[in-house]
Amino acid sequence: MYQTNQLATPVKLLIMDVDGVLTDGRIFITASGEEIKSFHTLDGHGLKMLQKTGVKLAIITGRDAPSVAHRVKGLGIDYYFAGIHNKQQTFLTLLEQTGLNAKQCAYIGDDVVDLPVMNRVGFCVAVPQAHPEVLKRAHYVTQAAAGAGAVRELCDLIMHTQGTLDKALAEYLS
Repeated sequence: MYQTNQLATPVKLLIMDVDGVLTDGRIFITASGEEIKSFHTLDGHGLKMLQKTGVKLAIITGRDAPSVAHRVKGLGIDYYFAGIHNKQQTFLTLLEQTGLNAKQCAYIGDDVVDLPVMNRVGFCVAVPQAHPEVLKRAHYVTQAAAGAGAVRELCDLIMHTQGTLDKALAEYLS
């Protein structure tokens, strides 16, 4: 059922972009300037399950939207970097903060601004709607669309590859 990718075995940190990964990429802006984004509950629960297995979570996003900060807090994301224009530098800072190396990191992105990090991590993942240059460089492309379970698919794949999925699902199956 789950495609195993051995590059997911050493993953201790999952890093994500937001727009076009955790959302479908569309940004709704109200007349007052408030941004509204849509997040999928499958992704959120998958992140919580993955985190329970010991994998840390991080977001590096170019935008600084209050709705994302609210979602991050609700999910208990370990590291959150918003309004970032140099994702590579932030990634290096994240490695220092966590004490991990690049091979222990996975990154899921959709656009060329994600490539400086994707090119350095041990497991880089793209969503199907990603820019062609991103798709070309990804180790794995999700079947699920951005904002519609792509992150959950990745979480399940990591847990499956690391042998923690059955335990993560056990509380729901008994």
